[in-house]
Amino acid sequence: MFPGEEQRLPVTLHTDAYVIRGQVASRQRRVTDILNNAERDFLVLTDVVLDEYGAHGGTSRADFAQVNLASVLFAIADAAVESFPEMRTPKVQEEALISLPPFKITGQIHLTPEHNLRDALAQLTGRFVPVTEATYWSDSLGEARTTAPLLAFNHSLAQILAPHRAVDPWEGIPGGRGAGGGGGGSDPRDPKGGW
Repeated sequence: MFPGEEQRLPVTLHTDAYVIRGQVASRQRRVTDILNNAERDFLVLTDVVLDEYGAHGGTSRADFAQVNLASVLFAIADAAVESFPEMRTPKVQEEALISLPPFKITGQIHLTPEHNLRDALAQLTGRFVPVTEATYWSDSLGEARTTAPLLAFNHSLAQILAPHRAVDPWEGIPGGRGAGGGGGGSDPRDPKGGW
């Protein structure tokens, strides 16, 4: 494929209500470039499958769909694309938790090598920001944890927590899981405790 040649790239877009799968025609190779360099506030996809979240959600198909970029929480490229070595900017990876209601995302964000993390986060720009080694889920929508090699989240809708590390809420509590208590010492009659 020649540089700048238009191609159709498969993408999956997540909004707060739908998962939208389709193809986008672009001269760009990476999903973040497609989203960040869009000339309009929407994308037109072809061969679209639209799934509504939830047990009663339906599936629709269409030849074409216009998707408002402001409604996109995050996008996933269905095929990994390597960047050209000459286009790479030196970056450092930082584990982050991104809150993007109703979703949460964990993974590696790539920051410029600043003297401190606060300054590096201040330099994080772009309409959509890439996350590698990503895991995303939604407890409120009942969406299980899913992994993706790369996703791009809508920067204007997100809160980013970095550096991030998972914390055991029972850590340090006598009888809690972190102290070898095996489950928090719940009352066996309590339905939440595993009755």
